[in-house]
Amino acid sequence: MNVREQFGNIDIYLFDQLLKGRIAPGMRLLDAGCGNGRNLVHFLREGYDLWAVDRSAEAVEAVRALARELAPHGERISSEERFRMEPVEKMSFANDTFDVVISCAVLHFAENETHFQQMVSELWRVLKPGGLLFVRLASGEGLEDRIRPLGGGRYVLPDGSERFLADSGLLERMAEKHHALQVEPLKTVNVENLRCMTTWCLKKPHILFFDPIEERSEERLPEGTGETDETETGG
Repeated sequence: MNVREQFGNIDIYLFDQLLKGRIAPGMRLLDAGCGNGRNLVHFLREGYDLWAVDRSAEAVEAVRALARELAPHGERISSEERFRMEPVEKMSFANDTFDVVISCAVLHFAENETHFQQMVSELWRVLKPGGLLFVRLASGEGLEDRIRPLGGGRYVLPDGSERFLADSGLLERMAEKHHALQVEPLKTVNVENLRCMTTWCLKKPHILFFDPIEERSEERLPEGTGETDETETGG
């Protein structure tokens, strides 16, 4: 089996999280806005506890078929319970369900900022404390003089597409609202001045305390689960 067969057309920045060990077998993983499953080939092959949602019935059926083809015990994992036709902003999962939540090229289809915030809040709701949120979305960073506003945070990009564009300020405010720990700095890639894509990686803390003297936030883990994780929040 070659690399393409093992990993499919996985997002390169999601692949980076695999290489860094932040996504590992045994974790319960949700792809929110899964499309046809481009990011799921490896996880299906390796028997991850995988779940997915998409508002498109065709996309969900494509992922079920992919599961039947690739996953160990594929008939079982391809069930309607695991792969659901649902909007990201209103999922039927319980709170704190998943170790990893992935949402690639989904949030920039928000109708406006309120819709965007609803989707982010829902992704955060279903993520377990200690879990990883991995998001890739369109951005206007570096394209400010090339995009045309439509209102409500939506723009026409140089490539002609219409997207909701979340700048770094909005992402930082959302992270602060949810008391998120930033796993990595924001990374934005400019594709020939036609569009930009940002990678946003956050951790949901167990319990977060702020030390006003040291000007840092400290994650306090439940007893016996490991060391604390400290994140700078001030200069």
